[in-house]
Amino acid sequence: MMDVPDLEKRGGTRSSAPVESSSVDEVLKPKSAVWRKILGWGVEENGIIPVPLEKRTDERVFNLFTVWFTALLCLLPIPTGMLGTLGFGLSLRDSSLIIIFFTLLTTIPPAYMGTLGPKTGMRQMIQARYAFGLFGISIILLLNAATVTGFTVIAAIVGGQTLAAVSDSTISINVGIVITCIIALVVSFSGYKILHIYERYSWIPVFVAIVILVGCGAKNLAHQTVPEAPATAQSVLTFASLIAGFMIPFGGIVSDFGIYIDPSASRLKVFAYIYSGMVIPTIPLLILGAAIGGAVPNVPEWNAANLANSVGGVVTAMLSPAGHFGKFVAVILALSVIGNIAISMYSIALNIQMFLPILTRAPRAAFSIITTVVLIPVSIEAAHNFFTSLENFLGVISYWSASFVAIMIVEFVYIRKGDYTTYDHLIWRDGKILPPGIAALGAGIGSFGLVIPCMAQLWYEGPIAKKTGDIGFEVAFCLSVILYVPFRLLEIKIRGGRL
Repeated sequence: MMDVPDLEKRGGTRSSAPVESSSVDEVLKPKSAVWRKILGWGVEENGIIPVPLEKRTDERVFNLFTVWFTALLCLLPIPTGMLGTLGFGLSLRDSSLIIIFFTLLTTIPPAYMGTLGPKTGMRQMIQARYAFGLFGISIILLLNAATVTGFTVIAAIVGGQTLAAVSDSTISINVGIVITCIIALVVSFSGYKILHIYERYSWIPVFVAIVILVGCGAKNLAHQTVPEAPATAQSVLTFASLIAGFMIPFGGIVSDFGIYIDPSASRLKVFAYIYSGMVIPTIPLLILGAAIGGAVPNVPEWNAANLANSVGGVVTAMLSPAGHFGKFVAVILALSVIGNIAISMYSIALNIQMFLPILTRAPRAAFSIITTVVLIPVSIEAAHNFFTSLENFLGVISYWSASFVAIMIVEFVYIRKGDYTTYDHLIWRDGKILPPGIAALGAGIGSFGLVIPCMAQLWYEGPIAKKTGDIGFEVAFCLSVILYVPFRLLEIKIRGGRL
């Protein structure tokens, strides 16, 4: 048995104890011949059980770049960028500055949290049990599952809209949604290894397709709408809140894709790969979305396509000068969302397993199927009011996500003094030893006492937000930090000094 200093040198946790000698407890392994055959195809066996030190042997740290680069090099960021110019009436310049600054800023927390994946061998929401407790985490799991589902719905809708537009509505948006979700299911069902292989290479045709898209539409992108009035603080901060809502929620799943990485990998390298993998595709595509949104009202063909098939219609219209080849490129762009949907389905399946401990006995892959069955009808329904659904969704999720990442970072940096060994594998499902979670939930819920007056949504605008714009995510992050430190220290004192 290694002592603690040895473990710290290797960047691991106390996971080599014989109690957790394999990635899945023997009693929990599915016994059916069918499942054993499926595993033989390369499908990942492990679900939510922490990966012990000896199983963390993947030295391809660069996979942490490609998994995020590919997931975000798709049509998903474009509608969010369009909201800046088309929704809030900002100029392309103002939208671009907001996108650059707030994307660079709000990607830091999730990228930092991702460094704990290789070091602990734990899924993101399993790590969260060490702050929120075995039962308190249930609330966070519901919020996280809803958030990831929301992103998946948006991606599925955009993919479905594009396929419908390419086919001249021969294929309906609903059928397009089904096609994208089913293909993504195959990737997410296979698990960690296949997911990383897919994300490692699938970005190449998508990158080429995006370059062609910009080339075909460049002439019309210059026809930008000139705002009637200068940007206000309210519009700037509210759009910034949507950008935060696009980036910060990745903090709820980021470690899920690094748990098999060799823990000796440099933390800086892990952070840099995750951060750059998220930022490099997101900023240009958000800005492209803003440019498209600013041009849509001034280009009749694009405006008509937007009314008919929203973002997918505009993308297809932009490629129309290329004729049939343009339609082929549009199909590639429609399917670009598969990489994003696949990682989302993967994490949602894990969340379902965590919600009820008994579900640990079921194969992880089975929950990918359940997730798909739920996602398809939800996506079809949300497609009816796409931009309204998108704006409401991104605005709201930034609040809880900011509170969550703040609590998780404070827990690791301040409470646990940056010591990975305190995430003991022996207690990952022991509700009596894990924290009760009262401090974490109290800080998160308590922060909303000030967040609510700072919210600016289509359906509600708080008294503070009326003067400042939406500053909910900033308040949620800062106030959660302020509240969590004394709450957690008191909780530890009551527990006799036990973390």
